[in-house]
Amino acid sequence: MAAKLGAELGVEFEAAIGRYMTVEIQGRANRIYFETAGQGIPLVCLHTAGADATQYRHLLNDAEITRNYQVIAFDLPWHGKSLPPVGYHLEDYNLTTDLYLDTVMAVCQALKLEQPVIMGCSMGGRIVLQLALSRGAELGAVIGLEGADHQEPWYDTEWLHRPDVHGGEISAALVSGLVAPQSPDEFRWETLWGYLQGGPGVFKGDLHFYRVDSDYRDRVGDIDTNQCPVYLMTGEYDFSCTPEDTLRTAARIDGAQATIMEGLGHFPMCEDPAQFRRYILPVLDQIRGKT
Repeated sequence: MAAKLGAELGVEFEAAIGRYMTVEIQGRANRIYFETAGQGIPLVCLHTAGADATQYRHLLNDAEITRNYQVIAFDLPWHGKSLPPVGYHLEDYNLTTDLYLDTVMAVCQALKLEQPVIMGCSMGGRIVLQLALSRGAELGAVIGLEGADHQEPWYDTEWLHRPDVHGGEISAALVSGLVAPQSPDEFRWETLWGYLQGGPGVFKGDLHFYRVDSDYRDRVGDIDTNQCPVYLMTGEYDFSCTPEDTLRTAARIDGAQATIMEGLGHFPMCEDPAQFRRYILPVLDQIRGKT
C-alpha cells in the first residue's frame, strides 16, 4: 500500500516503519522509539554511545538482509526519539551494565521476540558480551561491532557536559577521528550528526558504562558459544576498540569468531555501508544456517 501510494505521489518510501512503545524498565515507564523492517529472524541493533538508531538505517533498507531477518533498531531512553523517564531533570544520567542489559531484554520481551540475534556497536558491542554470558539461552547469537571486554580510556569526559562548551559539537569532534579516512564524506557527516544533536550529558552518561561499569575481562571466558554464538567484528582504523582489543577478547572466549574489517573505523554500519555489508552478510548467512 505504501509503495503504491508513493508511486502515485512521486515519493520513494523506505521499507522501515517507526513506532513508539512504552516499556517498564527497572520499575519506571520509558517511551521508546524503534524502527523495523523485514521478516524472519529478529535482529536487534544497538547504537553507539551518545548517538541513536539512525546508525542502522542502511541495514533496515537492505533488501538482501530483510529478506531473512526482521531488523529492529531502537533508541535507548535519553537518546534520539526516546524520551528520558519522568523526573529526569532531578538526576544525572549514568548508564550501568544492569540498566543496559535490562533495557535490551525489556525491549525484546515487549516485542515478543524469540531467540533474537543482538548486534551492538561500541558500547553496544560490549554489552552483547554480558548478554551472551547472562542471557545466552534466550538469544540466537550476538554480534559485537567494535566490541571488546575492556579498553583503557583515551578521552576526558568532563568536556562532554559543561555550560561553556557545546556538548554536541565537542562529542562529534571527539569521535570524528574514529571514522576511517576513506569512508565516503556523505556518510562521515551523517555519522557525526548523531553526536552533534545529542542531549546534554547523554554521551557522558553512556561513557560511565563504557569507562566505569563494564570491565568484563574476568568473565568473558565463561561464555558458552555452543549456547549463544559470538561474533566480534572490528574496523582496522578503530583506535578506541582496537583490533588488538577485539582479538584478545575473542581468544578468551572458546568458539568466538573474530574478524578485522578492512577500510572501516569505529562506526562500520553507517560510515561506509557498502563496505560493511561485505563483512556482515556472510555472518548473517552463517547464523541463519544454524537456526
